[in-house]
Amino acid sequence: MSVQTTQFKHVSYLWDDAKAASMAGDEVALLVYRSNLLGADLRLTNYGGGNTSCKAMAKDPLTGNETEVMWVKGSGGDLGTMKRSGLAALFVNRLRSLKNIYRGMHHEDEMVGLFNHCIYDLASKAPSIDTPLHGFLPFKHIDHLHPDAAIAIAAAKNGQQITKDLFGGTIGWVGWQKPGFDLGLQLKQCLDENPGIRGIMLGSHGLFTWGDTAYESYMNTLEVIETCAQYLEDNYGKKGPIFGGEKLASLPKEERLKKAAAIAPILRGLCSSQTKMIGHFTDDDRVLQFINSNDLGRLAPMGTSCPDHFLRTKISPLVLNLSTDENVDDTAAIKEKIAPLFEAYRLMYAEYYNTCKHPNSPAIRDANPVIILYPGVGMFSFAKDKQTTRVASEFYINAINVMRGSEAVSEYTSLPRQEAFNIEYWLLEEAKLQRMPKPKALSGRIALVTGSAGGIGKAIAKKFAEEGACVIINDINEERLQNAMKEFEQQFGKDVAASALLDVTDNATIEKAFAATALAFGGVDIIVNNAGISISKSITNHSIEDWDKLYDILVKGQFLVSKAGVEIMRKQNIGGDIVNIVSKNSIVAGPNNAGYGSAKAAQAHLTRLLAAELGGDKIRVNTVNPDAVISDSNIWAGGWAEGRAKAYGITIEELPAYYAKRTLLNEAILPEDIANACFVFVGGLLKKSTGNSINVDGGVAAGFLR
Repeated sequence: MSVQTTQFKHVSYLWDDAKAASMAGDEVALLVYRSNLLGADLRLTNYGGGNTSCKAMAKDPLTGNETEVMWVKGSGGDLGTMKRSGLAALFVNRLRSLKNIYRGMHHEDEMVGLFNHCIYDLASKAPSIDTPLHGFLPFKHIDHLHPDAAIAIAAAKNGQQITKDLFGGTIGWVGWQKPGFDLGLQLKQCLDENPGIRGIMLGSHGLFTWGDTAYESYMNTLEVIETCAQYLEDNYGKKGPIFGGEKLASLPKEERLKKAAAIAPILRGLCSSQTKMIGHFTDDDRVLQFINSNDLGRLAPMGTSCPDHFLRTKISPLVLNLSTDENVDDTAAIKEKIAPLFEAYRLMYAEYYNTCKHPNSPAIRDANPVIILYPGVGMFSFAKDKQTTRVASEFYINAINVMRGSEAVSEYTSLPRQEAFNIEYWLLEEAKLQRMPKPKALSGRIALVTGSAGGIGKAIAKKFAEEGACVIINDINEERLQNAMKEFEQQFGKDVAASALLDVTDNATIEKAFAATALAFGGVDIIVNNAGISISKSITNHSIEDWDKLYDILVKGQFLVSKAGVEIMRKQNIGGDIVNIVSKNSIVAGPNNAGYGSAKAAQAHLTRLLAAELGGDKIRVNTVNPDAVISDSNIWAGGWAEGRAKAYGITIEELPAYYAKRTLLNEAILPEDIANACFVFVGGLLKKSTGNSINVDGGVAAGFLR
């Protein structure tokens, strides 16, 4: 196969000859390398989609004889990040011999279990349903991808003819069929009937390409996708405006984001009628072109074509009946207008399920929409966690790309409803879902912890993230905030945490922080008022400025943050938690502590007042009372340590031991201890507890509640 060029317009050529040369002779290493390059360009395949393979000779561990083995991407995983451990390795002769016992289409699923009898490397990944699609083709290196440009042709009404004309008969065609053993046999039949072809287009699904070497397969893949993409580009506008032209104009960027932040909690609440969902918002230009178009009403209900798209975006999106000048701050009016849309969607989904189900189909799943379109504003998605909802959003953009291309060269066609159902409620897909780990205690929950770039606040945010929550990291210090975000991304990945500058005494920054929370995750469920400051002085040395600073940060800050958070929680109407980090000083009277101690007492009583007020909203409000948390805490700056040491007649260096020894348990208190107490309140075991306090002070008898 001759290589014509390494210059491409629509795809990225990433091959490094020197790096590939270092893997010469190791076909599996070259397979992983090629897979990572393909997965790095989302124009070639989407996250988690597609699979690749190679066939090479290896020694049979039982006979010592050379035998042909196929390494293929295993079940799950992503090409862009796949390692050797992500491959399944199978004896080719055993895999192909399975056709001798294949009982036909109605017995497809039983073949997956039989793949285990073909495994060469017992430590390799479990084989996926696509394994026979690679196994029956004779080529040493094969790529099966889901590029938007190719699927646009594969999903076009006359896609088969377009494929034939565009590639001069060098790309075969196999009509839509659910992936499985029979599809593998059909690929082999297509090749037998069209010897010499360089690839096969799968109707509504994707593309198969191949080569005798890893590089030839890579180049063949790039060239075919480049040809598809260029063909689409050459035809955009020839039939008329894309998507029938613009029906309405987008709001300016700032207004879009403001409106999206205001309505996201309402949408999240409606989507969380069964399970708490995490949100994602995008106003990507491709999304706006689609949702603002004349063809939105025709194309959106059709749903997607590629199974990878459909599995993540559901049968179809929900399109909001809101204008761009709608007052989205009027929560009651907005809910009255859009709640019927959600009810209608759930009824539609139930009808789809009941019409298409089989006697052995799994039970109906959550009937709420995943994708929500707001013309003129953008697209929202909601799913069980941030990664899933972000990927769903990306997949729907892939679907938009496919619809745009199909409509430019022909007419877009989606999967028939029954075929879509057979994919969504496939027993093998259900088995995969059942194997997934159970949700953590805070899965689907969103937490904003004030002052979470260090000390107690960071420990609380980390604990919540470890337990499955999405967290908004915030601080008044930007450098401290950036360092904390790097730490969270390294530990939890890019989907768990977002950040916002926040000064708890400044209502404008509080509103911006909650808007950022709504845009990043859809709303908020847990607020921890942790930001604080400590000033220890005698009453005569205590300045008015000190007093005001303490009350502004501790009391006013708790009030302002809680007020803004409650407004969002009420929009969602799914309850929530407020936990206030107070102090044993709210109870215990000590020397040189008039300002700090009285402010802490005010915080404690504000907790009780809000608990009494918010119970009807299912919003729990509770207190954690720490004492003497020295590790990585800001309160020891600014003279507090010096003031407390002076009050107790000891040196600053003696403070940690002094605090530990005065407790009943003789224990030093760490930020993690406070984080654990907060988790106790929000983790579900105390969901019927509000207005309560937990002391985390090692046991200070004077601080016992009575």
